[in-house]
Amino acid sequence: MKIAIVCYPTFGGSGVVATELGIALAKLNHEVHFITYKQPVRLNLLSPNIHFHEVTIQEYPLFHYQPYELALSSKLLGTIKKYNIDLLHVHYAIPHAYAGYMAKKMLEEEGIHIPMVTTLHGTDITLVGNHPFYKPAVTFSINNSDVVTSVSESLKEDTLRLFDITKKIKVVPNFIDSTTQKTSFTDCQRELMATENERIVTHISNFRPVKRINDVVSIFYNVQKEMPAKLLMVGDGPERLGAEQLCRKLGIKDKVIFLGNSDEIDKILCFSDLFLLPSERESFGLAALEAMVNKVPVISSNTGGIPEVNVQGFSGYLSDVGNVEEMSQNAIRILRDDVVLEKFKENAFNQALKFDINEIVPVYISLYESILEEV
Repeated sequence: MKIAIVCYPTFGGSGVVATELGIALAKLNHEVHFITYKQPVRLNLLSPNIHFHEVTIQEYPLFHYQPYELALSSKLLGTIKKYNIDLLHVHYAIPHAYAGYMAKKMLEEEGIHIPMVTTLHGTDITLVGNHPFYKPAVTFSINNSDVVTSVSESLKEDTLRLFDITKKIKVVPNFIDSTTQKTSFTDCQRELMATENERIVTHISNFRPVKRINDVVSIFYNVQKEMPAKLLMVGDGPERLGAEQLCRKLGIKDKVIFLGNSDEIDKILCFSDLFLLPSERESFGLAALEAMVNKVPVISSNTGGIPEVNVQGFSGYLSDVGNVEEMSQNAIRILRDDVVLEKFKENAFNQALKFDINEIVPVYISLYESILEEV
């Protein structure tokens, strides 16, 4: 198959999943074309089966904001025609499904019928998409997709509750490639981050308000009062400055390391003992899954799709959003005893294997084949 994938090329979960899916499809000898405004961060190397097409926007003084949807739909039109694309898979309802629909209609004028799969990831539904300004366009885009998938049962329920959806939504969870994950490195110098007797706690996100970054700091503050520990904060965003200020206020600045964005997540997780994800909302919790496949148990909130990934008392613990005290006690419970910690580490890894890429990608391929048969 020749498959065009449209996604955000950033560090966010939807872009990561879309890129990893494309790479996996290419390894199975499908021809994959990524179409976005810059090369996806996880797309390190191109191959004979992987192609990248950059969407460029021409500056025009009439437009206060340059029309990305127009540029994207035009790029889709040209790419699909030039490379005889069989199928379009867009990640995020807006603007990608909206632009994909416009490309479909333009192609139909030329007698070309291209099926479109739309995958819903989260904020395109629960945050941006539900805004009254965008809601009609999101509803239209979903209902005019040939196949619609969501990354969790929770997101599917949110979509059906918030929008007037006539399409059937199939849940296809996010995934992880366990074969590429390493739980140890010869150059994994743990002592660069912490002393031998210190536990290492980690948080990875885009530092938006929904991630409740101050809760991460507060949980760690309680942990470090009970045992020697360091906190690694990976990522960047609007809440970072406030978190740094809170660390100074609590007197733990020297115990918290802000690493910024990184493409070496596996190396960071290889010497982590616990992962914190106290988010207000998560459609799936891909960061938790990446931690778990690296044998890092998770302390999380119980919101959205996280309970579908993190299992209470097995791979970690879940608490109500904002219950910093309970999250702190659960973190201490795991970290205090070496035997308990090792058990949770193994459990986390075994739970992550349920979401291995080899279990999920065949589901997408089956979806592709089924809609191509209908064309």
